[in-house]
Amino acid sequence: MRAGRCAIVGRPNVGKSTFLNRVLGQKLVIATPKPGTTRTAVLGVYVDDDPPTQIAFIDTPGMARPRTALHKVLVEEARSGLLGADVVLFMTEADERGEVPKGDAAALQALEHVKVPVLLAINKVDRLKRKERLLPFIAKYQEHKAFDAVIPISALKGTQVDAVIAKIRQRLPEGAMFDEDLLTDRPQRFFVAEMIREAVLRHTHGEVPYGCAVFIEKYEESAKIDRIHATIVVEKDSHKGIVIGARGSRLKTIGTEARKAIEELVQRQVHLELWVKVIEGWTADPDRVRKLATRAEPI
Repeated sequence: MRAGRCAIVGRPNVGKSTFLNRVLGQKLVIATPKPGTTRTAVLGVYVDDDPPTQIAFIDTPGMARPRTALHKVLVEEARSGLLGADVVLFMTEADERGEVPKGDAAALQALEHVKVPVLLAINKVDRLKRKERLLPFIAKYQEHKAFDAVIPISALKGTQVDAVIAKIRQRLPEGAMFDEDLLTDRPQRFFVAEMIREAVLRHTHGEVPYGCAVFIEKYEESAKIDRIHATIVVEKDSHKGIVIGARGSRLKTIGTEARKAIEELVQRQVHLELWVKVIEGWTADPDRVRKLATRAEPI
C-alpha cells in the first residue's frame, strides 16, 4: 500500500476540477468555463486495490495575481492546499503558440519553496492542432522549474490520467492513511450549495457569477424526500434581477437544474426552494468572503 496527499494547483480554468472528477469516477466538485469556479480547497480520496493505493487529492482554486479581497482569499486557499502535500501536480493547458502563458507566473511562484516532488500535467492536448508544438512547450516550462515528470493529458477524455496516477503513486510513502470508504472531508451541505452555485454560473454572465455565493438556510432529510431551503447571494440589486429573470423564469431554470444535480448526489427526491439576497460589497470583505465563498456559511 502507498498513500499520501497530492495538491492540484495551477491558474484558473486549466481543468483541475475536471481532472479530479475524472480520477474519482464521479462528480465531486463543480466545473464550469468561468474563472473562479473553484473557491476552496476540496479533498477527494482516490482508492485502488491494484496496486494498493490511496491518494488524497486536494483540488485548489486557480492561482492568479490577487486584485480584490476575494482573489486574495482564493490564493490563500490554494496555498493552503500545498501544506502537508507529498506530491504536487501542477496543471496547465496546451498552447498552440508554444509559450508559457503569463497567467502561470503566479502559480509557478507559489512552488518556489516547495520541497516535495512536482509533476507537470499539460491538459487539453486533444485540442492541440499542431502536435509538434508540444515538445517546445514542455521545454519552456522546464526552463522555469525542474519538474519530476511531465505528462500530456486530456482530463475531459481521460487520456493519460492513469499515467498521472502511476507517477504520483511512485512518489508516495508506504502505508494507508484513510478509511477505504472516505471520499471527502466536506459535509453534504457544502456540495449541495456548490451545485446550486454551478447552476447560477451556467445561466448568468458578466459580473454576476463573480459576485455570487450560495448558502443553505435549512436542510431537512427524510427517507423519501429532502427539503432544502437555500439563499443565492449577489452584490447588486441589478444582479438580483438578472438571477431571478422575467417573472422568475431564470431562477426557476436554475432551481430545476440544481435540483436534478442534487438528487443525483443524494440519491433521493429533493424539494428545493431558492431565495436571492443582496449583500453589497461582500467580495471586498475578507471575513465575508471566507464565510460565503470558501465555507458556504450564512453571514
